[in-house]
Amino acid sequence: MFFNPMYLCFMIPAFLLMAAASWYVKSAYNKWSKVRATSGLTGAQAAQRLIQNAPYYVNEGGDGLRDVRIAGIGGELSDNYDPRTKTLNLSPGVANSPSVAAIAVAAHELGHAMQDSDGYLPMRLRSALVPAVNIGSTLGWILIIAGLFLNSMHFVWGVNVAWVGVLVFSAGAVFALATLPVELNASARAKRMLVQSGIIQGEEEQRGVNNVLNAAALTYVAGLVTAVMQLLYYVMLVSGMGGRRRS
Repeated sequence: MFFNPMYLCFMIPAFLLMAAASWYVKSAYNKWSKVRATSGLTGAQAAQRLIQNAPYYVNEGGDGLRDVRIAGIGGELSDNYDPRTKTLNLSPGVANSPSVAAIAVAAHELGHAMQDSDGYLPMRLRSALVPAVNIGSTLGWILIIAGLFLNSMHFVWGVNVAWVGVLVFSAGAVFALATLPVELNASARAKRMLVQSGIIQGEEEQRGVNNVLNAAALTYVAGLVTAVMQLLYYVMLVSGMGGRRRS
């Protein structure tokens, strides 16, 4: 009841893709973290310069980035932008390094700040999905397991409970789908800002920024594939419950 070999058929390809994406992003980051940017700016300094030049980058109608502050955060590649506090949180390896990789990561997170300032719709949609995902990630599989148990006890409505669980669990896949355009757009903004500002110079540095940010984007693609494959497995499982009940 609690383990089905078919789960591995669905998830092993997704897990392999996730592992490959994780290796790729670490490889790209490690490579370009050893390449010093010609500008000599650290990730934090690059972000501060881009914030100061915000009127040049933010769309008309945006509030600008003057309220965005830069703060430190522990860990490695734990960098993020918090729209609730307008804070750009940079890890030590990004904030204090003058490498191409550090500048790329800092600019990507600042791209999220720009999205927040512009009222970028996909970002607002993703934020709105967070409560549903927090509930669905726990409640969904509980309802599915409860439905499986009730169905095994010959309660005819057990399959209905399981389908509700699938519906609730699907919030995770929807969130992963909504995340992808947000991350791709933040990277596109970062690349454009860095080139236009002159912080990144020359074809080699541009190639490094592209390599780091494209590798990071692959992790979100892998996350989406993993979420969809897991959802499809549960759909297959619950569909089979309905077939067994009719037989």
